[in-house]
Amino acid sequence: MWATWQDEVAAFFSPYHIAFLAEAFGHTLALSWIGALAGFAIGFGLALCRHPRLFAAWPQRTLAIAYVEVFRRIPFLVKLMCLFFAFQFAGLHVSLFAVALTTVVLSAAAFSAEIIRTGLDSIPGPQWDAAVLPQAWRIMLPPGFGYVVGFIKSTSIASQIGVLELTYAAKVMNTKGFSALLCFGTVLLLYFAICFPTKMLGEKLERRLNRGSSHAT
Repeated sequence: MWATWQDEVAAFFSPYHIAFLAEAFGHTLALSWIGALAGFAIGFGLALCRHPRLFAAWPQRTLAIAYVEVFRRIPFLVKLMCLFFAFQFAGLHVSLFAVALTTVVLSAAAFSAEIIRTGLDSIPGPQWDAAVLPQAWRIMLPPGFGYVVGFIKSTSIASQIGVLELTYAAKVMNTKGFSALLCFGTVLLLYFAICFPTKMLGEKLERRLNRGSSHAT
């Protein structure tokens, strides 16, 4: 199709294709960060509901534990397909992006709740009368950001229902005749452009919290 690889690269990075990739990049970023932040907020509530010091009785604690344990053990693709068909069965006409984002939020809530619970459990009982969250945050931060980085890569599964994100964009470009190396190599770099700054942000916040802790002591 192309005389040289330079011609292929030039055609691949045409203004139209750059706009297409930018849209997919934006969708991946939105799925990752909106999903992670909304999931963390819900997960925080679930972690509080399941904590015996705060909710020792049924039903809040039991329901929170059941939600976390069930959603953590169901593969993301299965949850995605179940929600996809659930929306259809209910007659709700929502976008594929909305289906994927809902799945991301529900999944992130379950995993975030477990990370937050671990952080809260790390605080000794006598210290609960003091500031709990600043102490627990140092425990929650490293696994929290590690989970977010892994979650960014997991959003590629949304391509299975046709959501325009980076992996789906690579598949579309490949079907147009561009080489798999060029398509998925470009997408690999775009994923790195999201994941690496996220990792660096987590490490920066962790160092700042550790410095604050050492000054306080």
